[in-house]
Amino acid sequence: MIHLAGPYLLASVLAGLGAYGVLARRNAVLVLIGVELILNAATLLLVSVGASGGDRWAAGNVLTLFVITIAAAEVCVALAVVLAVYRLRGDIDLDRTRS
Repeated sequence: MIHLAGPYLLASVLAGLGAYGVLARRNAVLVLIGVELILNAATLLLVSVGASGGDRWAAGNVLTLFVITIAAAEVCVALAVVLAVYRLRGDIDLDRTRS
C-alpha cells in the first residue's frame, strides 16, 4: 500500500497551475498547455487511486488510458485550430478579435 499524500499534493499543484494557465493566459498555446496540465493531474489521481487498491484491473487504470487518448486527440485538434487561426489572423491572442 502506498502513501497517497505525495501524489495528491502533486496532482493538486498540477491542477492549480493548469487552472492558472487556462484562466490567466491570452496565448492559445499556453491555454492548451494549461488544459494538458489539468488532464495530467486527473491521470495522476486515477493512477494513484488505482495503485492504492488491491484490485489490479480496477477502473482507475482503464480510465487513465481513456484520459491519455482524449488528451492526444485534443492536442491534435486544438493545435490544428490554432494553426488555422494563426494563418488567418497572424496572431493567436485570444483577447483580440476582429469585427
